[in-house]
Amino acid sequence: MNETMAKIKQKAKQIKRDIFMLVEANKHPRVPWYVKLLSILIVAYTFSPIDLIPDFIPVLGYLDEIILVPLAISLVLKLIPSDVLEEIREIVRKSDNVKKKNWTAGMIIVLIWIAVLYWIASLFF
Repeated sequence: MNETMAKIKQKAKQIKRDIFMLVEANKHPRVPWYVKLLSILIVAYTFSPIDLIPDFIPVLGYLDEIILVPLAISLVLKLIPSDVLEEIREIVRKSDNVKKKNWTAGMIIVLIWIAVLYWIASLFF
């Protein structure tokens, strides 16, 4: 059980690094415009509280987080030229943003969910 949790945590850290790589790719001048557009869409979708498949649907609800987002990230990373990708990897390795937790973004998402739940509750009561 501990090995499985360790693998899951490692994969989650890898996805977090990859997302930061997409953010850095948007800043790099040698990344094609269509790759920048795709990376913006993927990062926005990843941090958005709205999913293609709602999370309350059993099993399928987490399909996008488990399969679709990592596949989309890997596709966009393959579209970036290899020398640029290596530069971006080095920037992300040296960055402190990957290592720290972003409580502000987490609180904003929680507040959005509270507002949506309050709105739904006010419709029924």
